[in-house]
Amino acid sequence: MLLLNGNVLLFADERCRYTMRGHVDSVNSIEFLPYSNIVLTSSADKTLSLWDARMGGCAQTFYGHLHSCNYATFNMKGDTIASCDSYGILKLWDVRKVSAVLSVDAGPHPGNQVAFDPSGQLVSLASNDGTVKVLVLTSGQLMNLEGHKEDAQCVIFDHKGDYLISGGSDGTVRFWS
Repeated sequence: MLLLNGNVLLFADERCRYTMRGHVDSVNSIEFLPYSNIVLTSSADKTLSLWDARMGGCAQTFYGHLHSCNYATFNMKGDTIASCDSYGILKLWDVRKVSAVLSVDAGPHPGNQVAFDPSGQLVSLASNDGTVKVLVLTSGQLMNLEGHKEDAQCVIFDHKGDYLISGGSDGTVRFWS
């Protein structure tokens, strides 16, 4: 249980409740599917996994990346996952079929983070080449947004989908429209 004491967040008894095991290499990203007990992880072991946080076990593992998977995220509906790896491969996965439905080579530089826009029609990728790549799912077009002087580390769309925001190793935060 988390307790708020003034401005300090405290864990009631400061102990680990349980450990979920399954990956055989570093876990590189983790996120909850909103309003559920499902957790998505990506790993350097080249896999993605879905976990049941209540039961503490792995519910499903996705295989298909050939290199370390750096990041994975759900779309708003929770039926599709986007992931990126250390060679710049962007994959889309069908959660129900537990299989890759699209693979796009956006490399050869590593992909650091991926994000869906609220409509689920765009996927952005922060790349180590300093660009932000945007995949238009309806057409398959891959666009490059250039501006960062060093690695693009993170990307997110605003809640309306009007802006794409990226952060880079160059210390800048850039708003794209």
